[in-house]
Amino acid sequence: MREPEPRSFHRRQQQFKIGDRVITCNRCLGTVVRLDRDEKGDYIVARLDIMRGEFAYDPWDLKKIE
Repeated sequence: MREPEPRSFHRRQQQFKIGDRVITCNRCLGTVVRLDRDEKGDYIVARLDIMRGEFAYDPWDLKKIE
């Protein structure tokens, strides 16, 4: 049985939407292209400005650029 996630986790994940500009935990800029969930939980897929391809991140590893 899966333990409930803290309320702050859901608040953090819900602040992102497709098209948001973000900065990663290692200071790369990118754009959110998909919000998804798998057996391990929620994740955000971003396309980084400096690399080809799309990369999955935990919500707490990204910060939305205002």
